[in-house]
Amino acid sequence: MPFLAELRLSDLVDMAIVAGLLWVGIAWLRNSRARLALVGLAALGALFLSARGFDLRLTTWLLQGFFAVGALVLVVVFQDDLRRLFERIAVWGLRRGAPRPTRRGQDVLVRTCFALAHDKVGALIVLPGKEPLTRHMEGGVSLDGQLSEELLASLFDPGSDGHDGAVVVHGDRVTRFACHLPLSTDWGTLAGGGTRHAAALGLSERSDALCLVVSEERGQVSIAFEGELRIAREPEELKRVLRGFLAEGRRPARERGFWGQARRIGRRWREGLVAVGAAFVLWSVAIPGADIGLVTREVPIRVSNLPDGYLLEDVDPPVVMVQLEGKRRDLVLASTDAVSVEVDAWLVQLGRRTFQVGAEQIAHPEDVRVVGVRPSKIKLSIVEP
Repeated sequence: MPFLAELRLSDLVDMAIVAGLLWVGIAWLRNSRARLALVGLAALGALFLSARGFDLRLTTWLLQGFFAVGALVLVVVFQDDLRRLFERIAVWGLRRGAPRPTRRGQDVLVRTCFALAHDKVGALIVLPGKEPLTRHMEGGVSLDGQLSEELLASLFDPGSDGHDGAVVVHGDRVTRFACHLPLSTDWGTLAGGGTRHAAALGLSERSDALCLVVSEERGQVSIAFEGELRIAREPEELKRVLRGFLAEGRRPARERGFWGQARRIGRRWREGLVAVGAAFVLWSVAIPGADIGLVTREVPIRVSNLPDGYLLEDVDPPVVMVQLEGKRRDLVLASTDAVSVEVDAWLVQLGRRTFQVGAEQIAHPEDVRVVGVRPSKIKLSIVEP
């Protein structure tokens, strides 16, 4: 690619920024609940490009009308996902989040959950991550109580007014109870779970919070995180999950600093390669591809409208060199078959054998223009009747 010789340091920085944004977008897409809708939009985009390429005018016109309101459709369909994406961007650099329970607090949570499961008492406990949860929760009563088995048991007592709601834990403090959470509609993942499981899964789909659920019907402890729901069959399993979740907020020394970040990024190298490749393609199309360039094509002569009885013996020369001007990307996309030279031979019956070849005889894509033809004249050898 000749334009690679034109690469500047600013172009590399430009591509690096775009690749980083694409990397974030790919990660968001993988975790987005609306990713199937995005795939559908991408399929429509591919259909639109194909329709333009094959000159399907009705299909192109119809899809143009659809994409005219595409921005509004994106905002309506992906409003929750987009809001979460912007929130993640806001908190990413701050490295702030809710206080995490200490080891003692973790032990309290594990013992309480399995004790409630043994007694078949329902419970729903929320451990916030970095993202704010205010807009996802409704109702609830403020509380600033020390986290303990006795406090949790009293809040989830079947006779308590807040029994059916969720309890929010910040550090070793219970800050709110009787909260109502958004319900998930992923019935396949819920697999017969009740309202508490739907609420826990719904919050985990919309935030980075960890939710602990105790089923009063089955006496099981479940964990909802990042849109997934799984059963913790043993206390040790729940402890491992809690420690892994809390380690995200308090990484060990080897995970901090430049090399720690490099290790974390290295685990997602596939997405990184896709993002870098896409950034390079976008740069190639948008920056050097938008520059005006010249290209010369060798185009064969096509003779048409020859009178009846006359035979074409030879064309001298059989090809002409056509120089085209346009944006580089349009010149690359313009195939050889898209450029043709046609000479009207009707006047051979009047004795003409030499014909002028100009821009008016050359068919070419609309996005490029003819700036030169060599040679400008051709000669036909004709056998007369």
